[in-house]
Amino acid sequence: MPEIVPNLWALLGCVVIRLAVGALWYSPLLFVKPWLRLSGVSDDQMKKGFVKAILLDVVFSAIMAFVLLHAIRYALPTSHDVGLGLAVGFLNWLGFIVPVQAGALTYEKKPFGYFAINSGYQLVTILMMSAVLVLWN
Repeated sequence: MPEIVPNLWALLGCVVIRLAVGALWYSPLLFVKPWLRLSGVSDDQMKKGFVKAILLDVVFSAIMAFVLLHAIRYALPTSHDVGLGLAVGFLNWLGFIVPVQAGALTYEKKPFGYFAINSGYQLVTILMMSAVLVLWN
């Protein structure tokens, strides 16, 4: 197995990207109102655990960036081709994130719009993270 030394600045950049996109994605400018309605979460419930949620998001975003870096480096050991990196990110989204989040449709009986908002956020962030990881590692 090849040794992959992560660029910590790239990983930190990925965490910042996920938090920034999430702040915009789930804001009044974009999707917070339909997300609240479709998720069944009230505004007060969302605000109640906000600090803890952000801290967990930082940790899980760092883990996601670390694992995504490895997927990219295994698929593209010497390439810095952003298009190929985006393909790796897209396939990871399609193969891992979509099937897991589809459970909200089937088991939790959430509407498709809920799935689309959450999965769309994941797609945008994983593609942006993939580009950063290809260019900075």
